[in-house]
Amino acid sequence: MAYEEIRRKVNTSRCLMCHDAPCKKVCPKGLDVSGIIRSLRFDNITGAARKLGKENACADCSAPCMEACRRCAVDRAIEIPELFKDLFAEAVVVPEKKTDLSVTFLGVKFENPFLLSSSVVGSNYEMVAKAFDLGWAGVAFKTIGLFVPNEVSPRFGALEKEDNPFVGFKNIEQISDHTLEENLGFLKRLKKDYPTKVIIASIMGQNEDEWTRLAGLMEEAGADIIECNFSCPQMVGEGLGSDVGTNPELVTKYTAATRRGTKLPILAKMTPNITRMEEPAAAAIAAGADGLAAINTIKSIMNVDLSDFGSAPKVAGKCSVGGYSGKAVKPIALRFINDMKKDPRTAAVPISGMGGIETWRDGAEFLAMGCETLQITTAVMQYGYRIIDDLSEGLSDYLSAAGMEKVNDLIGAGLDQVVDTEKLDRDTIEYPKFNKETCVGCGRCYISCYDGGHQAIGMSGSSGKPVLDPKKCVGCQLCKLVCPTCSISSAGIRVPKKR
Repeated sequence: MAYEEIRRKVNTSRCLMCHDAPCKKVCPKGLDVSGIIRSLRFDNITGAARKLGKENACADCSAPCMEACRRCAVDRAIEIPELFKDLFAEAVVVPEKKTDLSVTFLGVKFENPFLLSSSVVGSNYEMVAKAFDLGWAGVAFKTIGLFVPNEVSPRFGALEKEDNPFVGFKNIEQISDHTLEENLGFLKRLKKDYPTKVIIASIMGQNEDEWTRLAGLMEEAGADIIECNFSCPQMVGEGLGSDVGTNPELVTKYTAATRRGTKLPILAKMTPNITRMEEPAAAAIAAGADGLAAINTIKSIMNVDLSDFGSAPKVAGKCSVGGYSGKAVKPIALRFINDMKKDPRTAAVPISGMGGIETWRDGAEFLAMGCETLQITTAVMQYGYRIIDDLSEGLSDYLSAAGMEKVNDLIGAGLDQVVDTEKLDRDTIEYPKFNKETCVGCGRCYISCYDGGHQAIGMSGSSGKPVLDPKKCVGCQLCKLVCPTCSISSAGIRVPKKR
């Protein structure tokens, strides 16, 4: 069991996440093979065990799923029976009592906290309807304006790291490429066909009159909430997108203009391309916004091609600054949300959080930092709307196992743990703890400590394994982070520093 989690991560990361997966089709026991693998991929171990049904479900099976695996065309099949073997040993026991995932945000009831963020993933009727059918609670519809942008091709790029092709994502897309009439038709039809789902209409005007007019039109179309896009980093034209979000005066003016056009709740969507997000956020609230949405994408340049020096995505050989999103931006998003929750002007203001949410665990972190709903785009673009199953199931299982009866029990639970730097304990040290049984003697900890730390680890000549020198160790625990076999942990005991 010592290396099971490592093997599971390696194995599931190799899965191609197929549409109409052949492994599921050929399973003689009728197991949802691809669904189980997907649950494991998204850290929903208990859900995976639930789908498997019982221990040793794959016993006495010739594993035709591996023969059918499309990964064989690349290198070798996913080791499916091995992947399923010890699931029940790691699954969390969940009480039978069902957790209430519903939330009320800005006076609007959501069946769960997960919704599509304003982007291409929610840009027409068919797409949003499919997402609703699968279990998403709502959508922030792709930003609607009074103009249709002239888009470029291609418009996306991705940042890779080792075997992960999607650590970060860049887009240079603008607002909706549908006409105003088409978008209003989408919203009206969605509200008619899905009256219990939440429609957030994202809007962007070019002047005060446009913000006011758009707000009124969205209310007439059946929207539940208006979201002001003050934050798109790649809009063409002065006074649009993040140019607004970095300017509290413009935020004030356009929020007030939006309020004149509607009685619906208003969300102000904030840009991270600023040092202190709480300044424009406070301005929006003072001007009539009811809540905040954060964060939008981060201005970026990605993947400079050293053969011609263009960066992705290249449009006829040229490139531009675009918006960066994906898992890599999550720490930045959480920092901005914490800042707004600690500012007296915005501490009590409801926040819809986004920025790098991929698994239920990511979503739980945003809730713990004070968010009340969760918006997702990049993970949907990579994996599809189907991730809602593991988002909802994983969050429900976590809350139940933690003794929480509803989502509200988690909201803001982590805010008190984030303190100012000067309040951190600087008088004690927590040394790392080494597990010699699982250590394979690779020496990664030794290399990192010597070249990037305090030269506190040596390699034993007799055992070939690391030895800690407590006189040199400062407790930074870099060694724990680089260990590929998870053989170094925090001891959990703090000892006074020697003066």
